[in-house]
Amino acid sequence: MTNEKVFSMSFAKVYPMLIAKAERKGRTRDEVLAVTAWLTGYTDKQLEELLVSEMTYGDFFRQAPALNPARKQIKGSVCGVKVETIEDPLMQEIRYLDKLVDELAKGKPMEKILRHP
Repeated sequence: MTNEKVFSMSFAKVYPMLIAKAERKGRTRDEVLAVTAWLTGYTDKQLEELLVSEMTYGDFFRQAPALNPARKQIKGSVCGVKVETIEDPLMQEIRYLDKLVDELAKGKPMEKILRHP
C-alpha cells in the first residue's frame, strides 16, 4: 500500500481498528485514547469528534495540536520496519501510533509507553 493511500484513508475507519487490536489483548479504549492524546495533543473530546468526522488519517496527523517531542524516543519495529528509520515524516508519525498501540497490546505498562522518566 502506498503512503498516499494510507494518508487518504478515513480516520473514522482506521482508528477503531487500533482500538480493537488493543481490546483483543485486554487493554481498553481509554488507554488507546490516552496514548493517542499523549502523541498528538488531541483531547479525548476532540478524538471522539474526529471518530465521526470525514478527516483523513494523514490530516489527523498533519493537524495534530501538539506532537509530543518525546515521541522521538519511540523505537522498534512495526510491520518489520524500524520506526526510527522511516524517511517520510508523516508516515513516521503514523507508525509511532501503531507502535504505541502494539506496546499496549503486548501488555507494557502505561508509564513506559508514555515515555515517562
